[in-house]
Amino acid sequence: MDFLNVCGVSKLYEGHRALDNVSLSIPEKSIYGLLGPNGAGKTTLIRIINQITAPDSGYVWLKGKSFSRKDVSRIGYLPEERGLYKKMKVGEQALYLAQLKGVSKADALIRLKYWFEKFEIQTWWNKKVEELSKGMAQKVQFITTVLHEPELLIFDEPFSGFDPVNADILKREILTLRDKGATIILSTHNMESVEELCDEISLINQSKVVLQGNVACLRSAFKNQTYTITFEGVLADIELPCECLSYQEQNGITTLRFRADSSNEVLSQIMKNHKIIAFSEEVPSMNEIFINAIKSSQK
Repeated sequence: MDFLNVCGVSKLYEGHRALDNVSLSIPEKSIYGLLGPNGAGKTTLIRIINQITAPDSGYVWLKGKSFSRKDVSRIGYLPEERGLYKKMKVGEQALYLAQLKGVSKADALIRLKYWFEKFEIQTWWNKKVEELSKGMAQKVQFITTVLHEPELLIFDEPFSGFDPVNADILKREILTLRDKGATIILSTHNMESVEELCDEISLINQSKVVLQGNVACLRSAFKNQTYTITFEGVLADIELPCECLSYQEQNGITTLRFRADSSNEVLSQIMKNHKIIAFSEEVPSMNEIFINAIKSSQK
């Protein structure tokens, strides 16, 4: 079942078309990647979903119904530009923001205790936000985003400012939120995170959707019949029936990259007199797919 449908949305700003007939369908309880280079239109689309601005044409549906302002309470939004008040204390601010989102003070204190203990930041409660590093402030804002337990979470560059250890912690929390029933939109330039987290993606460039689909299916669809094989022996002993892309020989072991419509003939040829150590088909990364799709859309 689709949780959110964006249908034919367009937006024009002072002669600049930020979005041009954009449509996408986000399945319930999934992580959906919203990708694209800077200025592509992602932030405009996020602002429309959040009801911060309205489309010039098209519409947004939530569970098959017209999206209204009252549905904003069902959304948790972590913007790329952080919005904490620097002079306020962390605990005071988190409690205030939770109550703004309709959580009672008593419930907010219980939930904040859980999250502060989970992230091991209990000692930050009376610190002012301006005393925190970018990564520390990011943790606090993540907590304020998820505290009211919204059905839809929108994370815009959530890993910015995090070291690899804390980024991994945040990734695991995002996966847990999905498993507990949240639907998540993830906007990021980190393609490794897309591969790790996203079920489906839409790639926007120059205001239009240029690529869309399931991550695993897209990676499979963009394969180009390239394989890597490692075997005992040297390449000179083999008559390759295909294009050799590169090879490396060391201590009697050869690693060979080749391109062929079928790998069977190459495998059979090598297996006649050599022991195969490893064999795999190369699957393009989302980063490669992203770059190629952007280049193709600009031709």
